Amino acid sequence: MAAAAAARAVSAGSRLRGLPRTLPLVVILGATGTGKSTLALQLGQRLGGEIVSADSMQPQEMGTERVIDRKVELEKEDRHALHKRLSQVDPEMASRLHPHDKRKVARSLQVFEETGITHSEFLHRQHAEEGGGPLGGPLKFPNLCIFWLHADQTVLDERLDKRVDDMLAAGLLDELRDFHRRYNQKKVAENSQDYQHGIFQSIGFKEFHEYLVTEGKCTPETSNQLLKKGIESLKQVTKRYARKQNRWVKNRFLSRPGPSVPPVYGLDVSDVSKWEESVLEPALEIVQSFVQGHKPAAAPVKMPCSETENKRSYHMCDLCDRIIIGDREWAAHIKSKSHLHQLKKRRRLDLDAVATMESQSVSPDRDKELKEKGSPGQNEKELKSGV
Repeated sequence: MAAAAAARAVSAGSRLRGLPRTLPLVVILGATGTGKSTLALQLGQRLGGEIVSADSMQPQEMGTERVIDRKVELEKEDRHALHKRLSQVDPEMASRLHPHDKRKVARSLQVFEETGITHSEFLHRQHAEEGGGPLGGPLKFPNLCIFWLHADQTVLDERLDKRVDDMLAAGLLDELRDFHRRYNQKKVAENSQDYQHGIFQSIGFKEFHEYLVTEGKCTPETSNQLLKKGIESLKQVTKRYARKQNRWVKNRFLSRPGPSVPPVYGLDVSDVSKWEESVLEPALEIVQSFVQGHKPAAAPVKMPCSETENKRSYHMCDLCDRIIIGDREWAAHIKSKSHLHQLKKRRRLDLDAVATMESQSVSPDRDKELKEKGSPGQNEKELKSGV
């Protein structure tokens, strides 16, 4: 998960020395701005240990250039052609991925191209291993202690806005100008800039594109407006990303039943003035319980979930001409305004078609009766001629 921090105690503090238990891998999850790094540092200092950042942007700079380049190449292709190719080599995985999800489609194709084994086969093998479950294969680190830092959304939004302001005050614009000059200015001149891959897709740079490329080339008023636009965009994108991160935690860990899904302990970080008693102390107690080999007194976070829900089921809505992946998404779609509008429109068209058919089809008896009686105009003429 992006912006997640993980800490593994490799040498326990004085209070924990001499214990024969396997030390836990402590994982700290949470949206941006919730204090993951702060808690990781405090736990590492109190317990002794090694801290490893698991930010999603970092692995791209750590020896995976060839792999990432191939995935980038695939993502540049037409999404429908990409999905069609996947359906030819791995129809099972293609049925579970939406054609618009180019990243995952490209990843599945990449797996097949580099190994000769389909992505779906890899997943089947993982699930079949002892200890496998909804998250895949068996856990590499079975003694997992997972924390989820969460906060009231309104409080977090205000905190994120303030953090952007603090970053600007600390010299963010100077860093952006320098980065743009060194790594992106030439690409912009060649019209080859790419804000979808690598470090360029990270939040905090592309939002200032218009400001950076026009700085010094437009009026101060226009430049100031573009700067304000970039700042507001950065704040909005950051808050939207925080919501996405929380959804990821809920969908990945809290809504998936199964024996291999580790418990997640929630820590409310809404009130930072109570950090010691509401975050740090509970976290220390839980970690110490893991180290000592007994169940923590604190209860893990529980969310209602369905044992039968399929997150990758394939649904085709002929009415809306849309592909829907997942039981929950399908249930939401058939209740959506757009689907109900199309349904009402279809019913109206069907009723009109039935009415038209009824008006055009006259029964033989009724047709004979009309011929015998004649039309109203014809009967009137006959009466006049008789008179």
